[in-house]
Amino acid sequence: MHLFDPLEIRGVRFRNRIAVSPMCQYASEDGFATDWHLVHLGSRAVGGAGLVIAEATAVEPRGRISPGDLGLWKDEQIPGLACVADFIRSVGSVPGIQLAHAGRKASSARPWEGGKLLYPAQGGWEPVAPSALPFDERDPAPMALTQFDIAGIVNAFADAARRALQAGFQVVEIHGAHGYLCHEFLSPLSNRRTDEYGGPFENRIRFLLEVTRAVRAEWPQHLPVFLRISATDWADGGWTPDDSVALAYEVGALGVDLIDCSSGGLVPWAKIQPAPGYQVPFAEKIRKESGMMTGAVGLITEPAQADAIVRQGRADLVFLARELLRDPYWPLHAAKALGQNVDVTVRYGRAWA
Repeated sequence: MHLFDPLEIRGVRFRNRIAVSPMCQYASEDGFATDWHLVHLGSRAVGGAGLVIAEATAVEPRGRISPGDLGLWKDEQIPGLACVADFIRSVGSVPGIQLAHAGRKASSARPWEGGKLLYPAQGGWEPVAPSALPFDERDPAPMALTQFDIAGIVNAFADAARRALQAGFQVVEIHGAHGYLCHEFLSPLSNRRTDEYGGPFENRIRFLLEVTRAVRAEWPQHLPVFLRISATDWADGGWTPDDSVALAYEVGALGVDLIDCSSGGLVPWAKIQPAPGYQVPFAEKIRKESGMMTGAVGLITEPAQADAIVRQGRADLVFLARELLRDPYWPLHAAKALGQNVDVTVRYGRAWA
């Protein structure tokens, strides 16, 4: 097994083990996809990736990280994303989409505009969360969700999955990482609820399990469901890798096919020590201890490095983000470096002979 071996999950065949990680582009207006998304995601598909996942796509307006986020909270948003999915599939890649709710980290300015909380007078809105605890202690507290609110968001995930299917996506990924809403429920650092959604592990995972059931019920059995998690909070008293293994068992029983293993993002005081491949051990641990397929992500830049992750059985897929921003054709360059023959679109063939 190596980086350029195909991978089959349910009824979907990926031409290699390289995935384009969801990367927010903040290029939408009212959640609609634009030409930017078609060119950005389409170029990575032409570049040879086996799976191309569209960025965190909000299931309701208040679930956006910023006013520029993609959305799938209404049917009118389907056609623009359908163009993206159709093009990705036409050049041999599998189109995927990540469904998300930003929770208490919503209503923020774009990163290059400072990333700070936007107030309603600035075009923002009131964020929501499991508990009335802000991400930044200098910000106002988010609104704590009622059980009625929670049920509505679960339904919003299901509706967004239905729309993603109509748009032609073949993989749906639930965003349960990086301090956004699902992750906020998981971690005791952000979830101080005293009802059935807070307290012990089995209560804190309840919301994510409900989302998973709802998405899987809308998603055909022949298509995969992925889950991105933060495998650790990198903070004392928070979510741990052992919690992630236990969660993998639970979501695997509900029909999740692969755990996409990231980390952090929940609290600003997390003690992260990034280094090449620093998150790969989480993917390896979850894969070995739970039996679930996993994806590795984080400072993976070199072809030999990515290939070794797969060859050594540390993960089933390798997700790349910033490296694919620098080089959309990284998979083709990696194939040449590793001595693998891959198909190149005939329109670019003269450059890859």
